[in-house]
Amino acid sequence: MRLAKLTAALVAAGLALPALAAPTESALLEKLAARLEKLEARNADLEKEVKALKGENERVAQGLDSPRLSQYEPELTVRLKAVEKDALEMKKASKIAEGLEGIKVGASLATVGQHAWGLPKDIDNGSSQLNYRADVSVELPLAPVGDIDHKLFAHLRMGQGLGLNAAFSNLGHFASAPNALAFRASGASPDDSVTILGQAWYQAAIPLPFLGFKPYSRETLELTFGKMDIFGFFDQNAAAGDESKQFLNSVFVHNPLLDAAGEVGVDANGFQPGFVASYLNYFDKPQPWRLSVGVFGTGDKGANYQRSLSSPLLMVQAEKQLRFDGLLGNYRLYGWNRSQGVDYDGTLNKHTGIGASIDQRVGDGIRLFARYGKLVKGELPFNQAVTAGAEFSGSYWSRGADALGIAGAWLQSGKGYRTSTASAWLDDNQSLLAYSFTPQGAEQVAEVYYRYRVSSQFELSPDFQYVTNGGGNADAKSVKVFAVRANIAY
Repeated sequence: MRLAKLTAALVAAGLALPALAAPTESALLEKLAARLEKLEARNADLEKEVKALKGENERVAQGLDSPRLSQYEPELTVRLKAVEKDALEMKKASKIAEGLEGIKVGASLATVGQHAWGLPKDIDNGSSQLNYRADVSVELPLAPVGDIDHKLFAHLRMGQGLGLNAAFSNLGHFASAPNALAFRASGASPDDSVTILGQAWYQAAIPLPFLGFKPYSRETLELTFGKMDIFGFFDQNAAAGDESKQFLNSVFVHNPLLDAAGEVGVDANGFQPGFVASYLNYFDKPQPWRLSVGVFGTGDKGANYQRSLSSPLLMVQAEKQLRFDGLLGNYRLYGWNRSQGVDYDGTLNKHTGIGASIDQRVGDGIRLFARYGKLVKGELPFNQAVTAGAEFSGSYWSRGADALGIAGAWLQSGKGYRTSTASAWLDDNQSLLAYSFTPQGAEQVAEVYYRYRVSSQFELSPDFQYVTNGGGNADAKSVKVFAVRANIAY
């Protein structure tokens, strides 16, 4: 307003005194008046822009106060809300990731097709069989209690088909499971494909000395209880312990006395309740050692939670890792005692046995293995067993992910069993008529497989087995089994 008044005054003065003003002064006054008019117009424009900015800021503030998006909101508001939404989603994803940290999940699907030569023509299940098995395992870490780490483990299993196992059991062979991968829940109907909870156990790892300083601890006490697979804690072997990737015959997957002879006394699905206490010493980190003691429910009622500890199985094991020229080896010695074992004639008797499991790397791509088992007290169809073999890496023929495995087993018939009379199928004309014979000698089993890596999660394995002197019968016809296994694992 002051600027306008000054302009008017100057104009009036210029009109009133034209004669008094010099020509140069009049021009200067006109220029000054023009500039003042421009400043007046620019000031008006600035006032409009400031008012518009204030209005825009008010609309932005109102839009940000509302959680909803509207087409009438300023573009800045929409962008700010989009950024805020993305940030919240990232925080949610981060919280989910933190909650899943440490969880381990594994899943696999394996299918086996087998054909046997040397079986009776009219055997019930035929000489060709197909089966599948699916496994899902979850390991869930729990929040630590002081320095104690603990976790839950669960394992689900389902499948159909018994493979050639039923046919072999009718032959009276000691190695009655040429397909350790076969699974059918509780031996139910062939039409059933039931999922069962195979394992569910809790484990606590307590650093020693108790209440000591954990970073300085070089000893751990592990306590495990629940429903479990005993072979996850005893008789482990890196070269012969996984029927989905390595040997198929059960005599090579575990100690034949514990598995094929049934000393572990598992339930119909291959699991049992138990408690394991394990002491791990790793003062020498490259070569730690461990002592384990386990008590398990066994038998028809003990393994399925009816009378779990009325006739338990006691297992003890000492294991040590050794390195020769830097190559790792695992050496395990163990013993077991079963208060009510079942002899070959069905009588109950106390059973005591000892065993060993060894695997050792030799060279860059060869792993040797051996197992030994002997029943010190009790009478089974075979009381002593030796298995040995090797796994060769495909790196020797430019297939580093492949492997070739070869193994042999010797199952010595028991002294008491050799004085008895057993039965077998006639094999002159392969009829189903049975005849009696006196067991003697040992049953021999050989197996060779090749594991071909199709992809990181898919493997194919042709497999061949050869069984002679089955059941300790010198006149038994040799049986040959060919199989193809497909395994998909995550």
